[in-house]
Amino acid sequence: MTAEAGKPSVRGTGADLFDKFQPLIDQREALLSTGVTDPFNLVMERVESPTVAICNGKRTILLGTYNYMGQTFDPDVLAAGHKALDAYGAGTTGSRVLNGTYQGHRECEEALKRFYGMDHAMVFSTGYQANLGIISTMAGKDDYVILDIDSHASIYDGCALGNAQIVAFRHNDVEALEKRLKRLPAEAGKLVVLEGVYSMLGDTAPLKEMIAVSKAAGAMVLVDEAHSMGFIGPNGRGVAEEQGVLDEVDFVIGTFSKSVGTVGGFCVSNHPKFEILRLVCRPYVFTASLPPSVVATAATSIDLLRGAKEKREHLWANSRRLHGGLKSLGFTLGTDTPQSAIIAVIMPDLERGAAMWEALLQEGLYVNLARPPATPAGMTLLRCSLCALHSEEQVGEILGMFEAAGKRVGVI
Repeated sequence: MTAEAGKPSVRGTGADLFDKFQPLIDQREALLSTGVTDPFNLVMERVESPTVAICNGKRTILLGTYNYMGQTFDPDVLAAGHKALDAYGAGTTGSRVLNGTYQGHRECEEALKRFYGMDHAMVFSTGYQANLGIISTMAGKDDYVILDIDSHASIYDGCALGNAQIVAFRHNDVEALEKRLKRLPAEAGKLVVLEGVYSMLGDTAPLKEMIAVSKAAGAMVLVDEAHSMGFIGPNGRGVAEEQGVLDEVDFVIGTFSKSVGTVGGFCVSNHPKFEILRLVCRPYVFTASLPPSVVATAATSIDLLRGAKEKREHLWANSRRLHGGLKSLGFTLGTDTPQSAIIAVIMPDLERGAAMWEALLQEGLYVNLARPPATPAGMTLLRCSLCALHSEEQVGEILGMFEAAGKRVGVI
């Protein structure tokens, strides 16, 4: 018998599987009862450029999109997508190991190999899947994954899927990493997973020192450069390149949904046995491949990033100016100095964080409201993600909006 339309089905005496979410449900309802706009349900009615959209009928500066290099509206990128859409259709309807590898997928992987100067590249349908697939395939139940306590959810989920033993160490602590490694069996398989830039606070990892102690312990190293690809390093290859240790990394994971400006994920490597992963990596084998238009835009964007020195320099100038300006206004920031295109503004609590988020939106500025458990140390923060196409004038506008909203809410 089916339930009446609009009414829940009748259950037995077992527990409601939604009960475990009740604390979050109560917190959300209490927050929304104050009249604040739902910060996790914003609709962009029209996107005009990488830095401006219409939200709630109002022109809004975008400062929370991860569109670091502003590639989403690049004319060459768009032309490549239109051409592939016309030539190959809307999608592949198949896995990469069946009918889902088109010429464009190979060209995208070739673009990645050129960009990183590496022998192998593997494109996934999302960045999340790239971490999920590589980590779960490389580290099984008898292996150890040693990771930073503040690692992204996709890294933890990759460990869970592979049933690996998780060994976490204190954030960015080289000594803590070394101690954990020394406690593990010398003969055990070990994968150290690090991030170039940590997405909540925007801080960078001491990769040079961490990779040195990892290699000394016989571990392989995976570095997630999702938030650094495109603008950190002389060629935009990330923090590993900036610190001169890219050649010592076994796997570099990245995403197309940040600096590349589209969607998808990837892994590049110089390991001679890498290609076998195409047959044994479940999140690669058992999912449909990216549409031809997406890989065409990605390949074009990646090639453009190789020559984007001036855009990288402008993005760094934006980061330094915004960080210094917010600090001068009296805001508490996640880092003492600007370390990436992410600048985290720490709020006293969730209620004032949500009020500040809404006040900024009313001023005409969109940022990300981040809350526990996604954030480290139980912090509530406003995460600002700068773009290489933000003008000097826009950065000035942004600082004015933060000052006005901060005073109105009582944060400064």
